[in-house]
Amino acid sequence: MIVFPNCKINLGLHILRKRADGFHDLETVFDPVALQDGLEIVQNAAPVSDVQFTTSGLKVDASPEENICFRAYQLVKKDFPELPSIKMHLHKVIPSGGGLGGGSSNGAFTLTLLNKKFNLQLTEEKLIDYALQLGSDCPFFIKNKPCYATGRGEKLEEISLDLSRYKMVLVNPGIHVNTKQAFSKITPSDKQTSIKEIIQRPVVEWKNILKNDFEESVFAGHPEIKTIKEKLYGHGAVYASMSGSGSTVYGLFNKNSELQPDFPDHYFIKQV
Repeated sequence: MIVFPNCKINLGLHILRKRADGFHDLETVFDPVALQDGLEIVQNAAPVSDVQFTTSGLKVDASPEENICFRAYQLVKKDFPELPSIKMHLHKVIPSGGGLGGGSSNGAFTLTLLNKKFNLQLTEEKLIDYALQLGSDCPFFIKNKPCYATGRGEKLEEISLDLSRYKMVLVNPGIHVNTKQAFSKITPSDKQTSIKEIIQRPVVEWKNILKNDFEESVFAGHPEIKTIKEKLYGHGAVYASMSGSGSTVYGLFNKNSELQPDFPDHYFIKQV
């Protein structure tokens, strides 16, 4: 059985406060994007281990046992010890560590695929509970619809959002941004206008009001990422922003825009 885990972008991201548990309260809007990996699970006819895990496509910087797909299987296995041995193959297309949630998506889709393939009859609520144990972004991919997110990103409210009038360009320069370090350079504030309110305004108004709090510190440490955003606006983007804690930057363009991006050859560039 094969599924195609998609990525997401953040439309705005505010860091509101540091919590007693060490995490941060934030608010953002997650929007699913049709850039997809491939994930296949088949039952292992001659089991030699719980999971035989392989990958292809973009390099995955983790051992099979550390991969989020493997960990998702082990999480479910604790509650369903009868879960059979499987072969699992992940084909990576979504750049890792770029603020697109590709790893989180892989983990969440593993949960939903196991649930469907082996008829575990897990509710959405239980799948979200498993997903949160894998990572703060993972619960979104269980719903996989535009959502206003609060808490660590796990409190999700489905919202009405339609960006079909625009074409989207994703640009990733291959820079790894240290998320922990990025958080350390932010001064949290809950005095900003809520993203939930901003997102209801026309997209043409977003440029000066829909902000990602990570941009200031990430741009200071990686000016190349700031340049990508500036170039997207220079090419006529209606709105451009870094996604998550970076390093992917996306631009929204009118459908009739003729795009001729002049980025270095080693950049990952995708129009969706």
